[in-house]
Amino acid sequence: MRSGPLALRFEELPPTLPIFPLPGVLLLPRGKLPLNIFEPRYLAMTEEALHGDRLIGMVQPLEEDAGGDQPPVFPVGCAGRMTQFSETEDGRYLITLTGICRFRIERELPLFCGYRRVAPDYSAYRSDFDIDPVNFDRGRLLSALKVYLKLKQLSAEWDSIENAPGERLITCLSMICPFAPREKQALLESPSLAERAKVLTVLLEMAVLEGAEPSAPLN
Repeated sequence: MRSGPLALRFEELPPTLPIFPLPGVLLLPRGKLPLNIFEPRYLAMTEEALHGDRLIGMVQPLEEDAGGDQPPVFPVGCAGRMTQFSETEDGRYLITLTGICRFRIERELPLFCGYRRVAPDYSAYRSDFDIDPVNFDRGRLLSALKVYLKLKQLSAEWDSIENAPGERLITCLSMICPFAPREKQALLESPSLAERAKVLTVLLEMAVLEGAEPSAPLN
């Protein structure tokens, strides 16, 4: 049964993909990413995508402050499909991308209307279309998360977190936790959901160790 944003089959993924480089912004398969589009080139990109397959590739620049129209980007990104769209009175687009499949950049194509396009290779990420149960140390992850949120002075609906299905929990936390771009990239490039859960847990634990004062209680 095929419905919703994942109605697209692996074989239907396009050979050309516009990319939107944003540092520290992560999109994962089946994750939802809201975006505020206001630059002319990305307004053009959004309009073109709306008239086509509605797919946009999210990637991260290798260097956050790199200049120029085509600064180097990490070689792996995630294609997302526009599943929500609205236009503001001041000409901005508010969109939501739902992650479909990761890709590796095979080569970059010439600029089109100011925005970047690539030839993506999806072959290593066919499993992104699979929805399977995931086994991970949920207790260890939640224990690290609780201390991490306290140290970062972040609020959360803990009941919702504890009751969230495994994939949704891992995906949402990976996307919203304020990790550094290279840490976000490590989460993106994890070969499986179980491996992503391990990386996420380690990143939370490392942040706790680095951020905790010796005299501060961790519970």
